Amino acid sequence: MTLTQDQLLASHKANLETLFGLTNKAFEGMEKLVELNVAASRAALSEAATHTQAVLSAKDVQQLLALQASQFQPLAEKAVAYSRHLYEIASGTGTEFGKALEAQAAQVQQNVSSFVETAARNAPAGSETSVAVMKSAVSAANNAFESVQKAVKQASDVAGANFNAMASSATRATAEVADTQRKG
Repeated sequence: MTLTQDQLLASHKANLETLFGLTNKAFEGMEKLVELNVAASRAALSEAATHTQAVLSAKDVQQLLALQASQFQPLAEKAVAYSRHLYEIASGTGTEFGKALEAQAAQVQQNVSSFVETAARNAPAGSETSVAVMKSAVSAANNAFESVQKAVKQASDVAGANFNAMASSATRATAEVADTQRKG
């Protein structure tokens, strides 16, 4: 089976569309990251100014220590929220890349299967065994690829669940420390 000029052009066009689509997704992810960092920096600057004013107006050491202790929990919660948002941006961008790669892989699988079927139809008499071996190899490769895709998805889901559990645990631990400091 030989590829025609139209088939080659269509293939190149599809590849370029995919490339530009992925490039746009990468830029969207970077834009979200920049927006997150600008918002976090703006909030940190504002909070630093407010905290500095409060520290300067403290009347004694006890009030200063209480003020400092009161900052631990909100600071930890903000760090967890920032990390969660960062994870969501990275995960969303990664998901978009994964979808595009899956679509490309499906197209490649379809093209290979089509090629094998065409080759099988046009195979000379007596080559049935070779054709069967080629079909079996393609089928095994497709099954292996699908298994890898499932494993990657499961690993991604587990990583997301672990991140959420870690963030919740960090928030609870920080709240407990802050409660202990307020009572102590």
